[in-house]
Amino acid sequence: MGVFREFFQCDFDVAGSYANMVADAEVLKVLVEILSDLKLGVFEVKLNHRGILDAMLEISGVPPQKFRAICSAIDKLDKEPWEAVRNEMVAEKGLPGHVADKIGEMVVLRGRPFDLLAKLQAAEHPLSQHAGSAAALIDLCTLFEFLDAMGVLGPIVFDLSLARGLDYYTGVIYEAVLQGGDVGSIAAGGRYDKLVGIFSGKDVPAVGVSIGIERVFAIMERQAEERSKALNAEGGSGGAGV
Repeated sequence: MGVFREFFQCDFDVAGSYANMVADAEVLKVLVEILSDLKLGVFEVKLNHRGILDAMLEISGVPPQKFRAICSAIDKLDKEPWEAVRNEMVAEKGLPGHVADKIGEMVVLRGRPFDLLAKLQAAEHPLSQHAGSAAALIDLCTLFEFLDAMGVLGPIVFDLSLARGLDYYTGVIYEAVLQGGDVGSIAAGGRYDKLVGIFSGKDVPAVGVSIGIERVFAIMERQAEERSKALNAEGGSGGAGV
């Protein structure tokens, strides 16, 4: 379906200080409940953490000044194969090939939240030895426990390839997609503790999600057309016998 140049979206945000990961869990719970009630199809919510993403780049040897450019390349992995993304990192962004290969070893990791979390928290894994990602993994453990208790952990997929191109995110990031769909993400969001301060001069912790109204409507219209065609086909094949 491509990228919309102009669009409407529906936001749900929580601003202010709360116990660790409580607001993040609440926003994800609302997202999962909305998408479930809309009955658009089977969906998954890909989730990552900026602390893990930044640690991956640092561990791999990416210079800090290239973090944003490399994140932008990683963000294309849902549309392009790794070889194309690697070529962009090396040929266009000037990253050494062996550094890109180290990134490639980690961005392929995805799976059920607690399963992948256990793998990344193992003592021998580089992400468990990095202060930033180790703290992020502890946060995600708390988040997954909340989501499990809320009964909405099922659609969550822990995916290290999720980067989100916007650099104002400071913590958890996520993106909802329909399985087998061709409309791209239908919702996305995350934690942005510094964004309010850019405009107000005072930092306010915040987390939220945006649902793409146009994409949701496009899916619902397509489903309505398919149901109409199916009904017409049934009517056309139900002629009276002799």
